[in-house]
Amino acid sequence: MHAFRSHNCAELNASHVGESVRLSGWVHRVRDHGGVLFVDLRDHYGVTQVLADPDSPAFAEVEKVRSEWCIRIDGEVKARDADLVNPKISTGDIEVFIRDLEVLGAAEELPLIVFGDQEYPEETRLRYRFLDLRREAMQRNMKLRSDVVASIRRRMWDAGFREHQTPVITASSPEGARDFLVPSRIHPGKFYALPQAPQQFKQLLMVSGFDRYFQIAPCFRDEDPRADRSPTDFYQLDMEMSFVTQQDVFDTISPVIEGAFSEFAASRDVDPVADWPQIPYRDTMLWYGTDKPDLRIPVRMEDVSEHFRGSGFATFARILEQDGTEVRTIPAPGGGSRRFCDRMNAFAQGEGLPGMGYIIWRDGENGMEAAGPVAKNIGPERTEAIRKQLDLASGDAAFFLGGKARSFEAVAGKARVLIGEELGLVEKDRFAFAWIVDFPLYIEGEESGGIDFEHNPFSMPQGGMAALEGNPLDALGFQYDLVCNGHEIASGAIRNHKPEIMFRAFEIAGYGEDEVRARFGGMVNALRFGAPPHGGCAAGIDRIVMLLADEENIREVILFPMNQRAEDLMMGAPTEPTREQLRELRLRTLPPEE
Repeated sequence: MHAFRSHNCAELNASHVGESVRLSGWVHRVRDHGGVLFVDLRDHYGVTQVLADPDSPAFAEVEKVRSEWCIRIDGEVKARDADLVNPKISTGDIEVFIRDLEVLGAAEELPLIVFGDQEYPEETRLRYRFLDLRREAMQRNMKLRSDVVASIRRRMWDAGFREHQTPVITASSPEGARDFLVPSRIHPGKFYALPQAPQQFKQLLMVSGFDRYFQIAPCFRDEDPRADRSPTDFYQLDMEMSFVTQQDVFDTISPVIEGAFSEFAASRDVDPVADWPQIPYRDTMLWYGTDKPDLRIPVRMEDVSEHFRGSGFATFARILEQDGTEVRTIPAPGGGSRRFCDRMNAFAQGEGLPGMGYIIWRDGENGMEAAGPVAKNIGPERTEAIRKQLDLASGDAAFFLGGKARSFEAVAGKARVLIGEELGLVEKDRFAFAWIVDFPLYIEGEESGGIDFEHNPFSMPQGGMAALEGNPLDALGFQYDLVCNGHEIASGAIRNHKPEIMFRAFEIAGYGEDEVRARFGGMVNALRFGAPPHGGCAAGIDRIVMLLADEENIREVILFPMNQRAEDLMMGAPTEPTREQLRELRLRTLPPEE
């Protein structure tokens, strides 16, 4: 017999009754039923009930074991009585009578309990992550992650892609976030960087003649953490294709994503690829106030400026006299109560705005009536025109925000989501996808007033060089994001493969040709030697698994995540370097600023 087990803790069933077996695992819990000791023995695969009574030669040893001790037992498989069968586990028809027990690893007093669903502080969970990962929910999430990655890999190979690994130590490159720098011992005073993404390398692969590339790539970005983003590193499905248009990329990657979601969505509906809309960036900002819209909420914002221009509602009328301003409304089907409207107004104030105007529609003696300060000031004709534009009915409401879009758009987007959640409008059991397209190439800096890249600096402008000769803020790129349930899960572009267009694009953003050559020398050099048109995208593995696991925080689907301060509490990182390390690297450190 094997030194540790003849079977795992999910294998035994009624066909094994009478057999002598050996099992190893962790003591999930111990129960004393009138002198008979029952132990739920757990391993990665499942749970088996093992027991010992006073006649068992191992009874005295079983009495000593405690939760999370790692043990080996030898015993005989017996059938459970019919009324004691447990249909919730695969081994529920049997139990194992213990004849011998060996303690493989005793456990000290536990800082967190593995059995059950108790909540623990994040600091405790991360410091003792190896124990936290033993919990059933965490085991389930990590199995899901592994299975999702395997599914995506199979689908990419089936689509004609080959997997290639790109370097993890490379040159610093502006990808929109801070680099993690790595000092060079061989070249004192110089630094490598951990790649924010394999962006340049995958483009170089296309120039090298590889037609369809992918990898499950580690990416490193020194970012501020949030619920759906790791502050240090993450994994993405990275892919690139040659001789393709934007639609070719969509047609290739969409079935891979949809297939993986359908495979692991359980009872939730997954929108078929044919139903994934392509929404221009300007429309998604107008309708949803965000470029990551949650389409499970059947609410769109609309521009209602004309109904307020020259109206008796002085606040909005004055705002609309200024250039670049507008008034938008957020419909709220079923939100026509004063209490709900007051809550939404308080929400806006909590977000730093003066508040939100609103109109409530209800049945009156003479038909439909509108209530609220906005309705009183603009009059019944304008109020009715707004209701018809929004297709609202009695018991509904609408909220209003005005000014320059940038000043209120983000709050409006949050308000739309809150309205959907509060009024029960969200289709919870659905994965709703959309491609966001036609991103602007550039954005105007709020403080500097200069021009900077809005999205990806390596994207091909729509219209090529001609698109860069007019107002830069009007230029659009072949850039796109895939969003699902309010989260960006993929981002990509058709690449700028012509050096002269690339130089001009960077020049507009304030980067001279010499600087571009210095920063992207490998890329610029490669584009001189017959670069094919190419494009691709990258999909966030962590975010995809988070959605499939129905978790709200990405740390629940990462094996060993950092905390909100980008600290590894379990391993004690980051650490201070030793004097010897600094001397060898010829570095000095500065004390932190107070």
